[in-house]
Amino acid sequence: MSMDRITLDSLKVKLFADGADKAGMREMYSKPHIKGFTTNPTLMRKAGISDYMGFAREILEIIPDRPLSLEVFSDEFGEMELQAVQLARLSDTVYVKIPITNTRGESALPLVRRLVAMGIKVNITAVMTWRQIEESCRVLEKGPASYLSVFAGRIADSGVDPVPLMRETVKQLKSCPNVELIWASPRELLNVVQAHDVGCHIITATNDILKKLPLLGKGLSEFSLETVQMFRHDAVQAGFSIPIDSDLPLAGNQ
Repeated sequence: MSMDRITLDSLKVKLFADGADKAGMREMYSKPHIKGFTTNPTLMRKAGISDYMGFAREILEIIPDRPLSLEVFSDEFGEMELQAVQLARLSDTVYVKIPITNTRGESALPLVRRLVAMGIKVNITAVMTWRQIEESCRVLEKGPASYLSVFAGRIADSGVDPVPLMRETVKQLKSCPNVELIWASPRELLNVVQAHDVGCHIITATNDILKKLPLLGKGLSEFSLETVQMFRHDAVQAGFSIPIDSDLPLAGNQ
């Protein structure tokens, strides 16, 4: 059985780094194949960030010339709008992430419509259903450059294959050339290949996944041998032993 092998150089999907660790973001910025960055309040909390705007300004100094998605976090749409305008003022490279609903399940799309009318670039996030995708496209079309983040990884976590939905979303967005689809929350390097295969514009991934990119195109026979060598090396380094009883029959002696 033969398999077509995708390599880093042949990838058509754009790679974004998802995180809030400043050292990790700086490292990814040094790599030309990383075309943009995303973050969110959960990642920032895990990274120990306490000054939201201070962090945003510092990252924009580190990463001045690639797209950076920064998320609002109010649960009230009036305050959410003020936060969005403030974030957009930081830089032309900022895309403001707006969750598809607030915590009460109320649609944020009326707010997105107002932001789009102001010329603010948005990234609608936490999208997981076809209805959300269709409604978002109608709001975003003919506006400024925007992103639609469909959480394919979380869809997969529910036991549903996200590939058909992502493929249909790519088709849907052909009528909205100003909108790029982000494959969000990937779980493994295979998702990068899947995003490439369906024609997704962007995939945003954490550094641990992005650091596996050199494995793309790796020969599986070579990979198998390296895995065996790893097991052997670690067993030897750990000093493992299995005492063998002298009366055990050996296959070679039968």
